[in-house]
Amino acid sequence: MDVGAPPVPLPEPRASPAGRPATLADIAREAGTSASTASRAMSGRGYVSPPARGRLLAAAERLGYVPNASARTLKQRTSRVVGVLVSDLGNQFYAKLASGIEQVLRGAGYQMMLLGDNSEGAEELAAARTLLAMRAPGVILTPVGPEATALLCRQGVAVVEVDRRLAEVPCDAVVTDNERGGREATAHLLEAGHRRIGLLVVDTDWTSDLGRLEGYRAAHAAAGVAVDERLVVRIGFHAPDAEQRIDALLDDGAPTAIFAANNLLAEQAWNVLRRRGVDLPGELSLVAFDDVPWMAMVEPGITVVAQPTVEIGRRAARLLLRRADDPDSAPVVDCLPTTLLVRGSTAPPRAG
Repeated sequence: MDVGAPPVPLPEPRASPAGRPATLADIAREAGTSASTASRAMSGRGYVSPPARGRLLAAAERLGYVPNASARTLKQRTSRVVGVLVSDLGNQFYAKLASGIEQVLRGAGYQMMLLGDNSEGAEELAAARTLLAMRAPGVILTPVGPEATALLCRQGVAVVEVDRRLAEVPCDAVVTDNERGGREATAHLLEAGHRRIGLLVVDTDWTSDLGRLEGYRAAHAAAGVAVDERLVVRIGFHAPDAEQRIDALLDDGAPTAIFAANNLLAEQAWNVLRRRGVDLPGELSLVAFDDVPWMAMVEPGITVVAQPTVEIGRRAARLLLRRADDPDSAPVVDCLPTTLLVRGSTAPPRAG
């Protein structure tokens, strides 16, 4: 399936018996109610008795009064607000992701509601329940666990996972090739002559972090270099002791280079290196994963594995719209490539 193509337009509503588009008055007449009752039923605002609502929805379906939405969506009384649930509202990665999602949704006549879960499973489930109560027709999320996706899918809500795949039920997903990105970052340092490469990675079972760790190990194996496990530092998401753990790596592990497997860990590593007066890249090389603006603004610029973050968001929104158009099609997993941007923070290790 070509997920880059725009969503197929929904069918135009059928004309009324008079040969023109159906109006609220036509629906009311067909259902035997007033126009004001028909308006309340179609908008979902105000009380309408269940029998009258049923007759009005049936009349709307017969007459084709379904502007830019399918009759099935109307019968479910869903909104045109898509939920976007991310792990960290303060992280620029998620802001860029949401920008791409919003561009496509706005073009299709949908609005976006952005929620954060602070990478906590309980908060993710609470946000999912909020979106269910709002009758959101679809949700795009960066999953913390499989439970929220399962809950939404059981309720018939279209779901697209982005950045990582944790679902235990079939659903669409858009990810980057994290293993390849981790391998290219590590290979860049190995090819420069580094043999003691520290890895900073989030301590989760998320496929994104596991893929970057696998890439780190694969690059070492391909170069015939053994991994010193003391150089692999797993740090909790938003861990308060992250900088202390990086200090300990520098003190005890004597790395000549560090690969920080996300932009937050890279920022924390940069802070530690600057505080300690470490010369980049003279004393130590630094590679990051996920290009954010500060990395090109500091001196030297940070060598980084860049993700097409805005495009990830666009692809996710297109998949969600396609899912609404074809709910029974097989799930699609779209994997986008990364790009290594070599800047001034990497060089061969200092002799001796």
